[in-house]
Amino acid sequence: MNAFTILVVFIIIAAILLIAVVLLQNGKDGGLATNFTSANQTLGVRQTATILEKATWYLVAFILVLSIITVFVGRGNTSHGSNDAISTEIVNQADQAADEIPAFPISQENPEAAE
Repeated sequence: MNAFTILVVFIIIAAILLIAVVLLQNGKDGGLATNFTSANQTLGVRQTATILEKATWYLVAFILVLSIITVFVGRGNTSHGSNDAISTEIVNQADQAADEIPAFPISQENPEAAE
């Protein structure tokens, strides 16, 4: 695997983790984290929201940095010569197609139309 593929895999994993962390956070009406609030209050720990919020920001920053790095790594993988080869092939195919176009048939009923 090349570096580009590895970076994309890391971005996908971070995105899945980000989805999970966001779903665990408390919303207006609570969220999945509301099931765990009684345990937090019993144990005296009220850090869940803070930890989930920090995890959200770290994951967002991680995805942002990896996305920027992936752009530069991805640019290094493209070869400019292949674009020239593709353009040349397109021109060659167009020339061959122009040679194969049949002539428009001349109507026998109106010979003046051919002139």
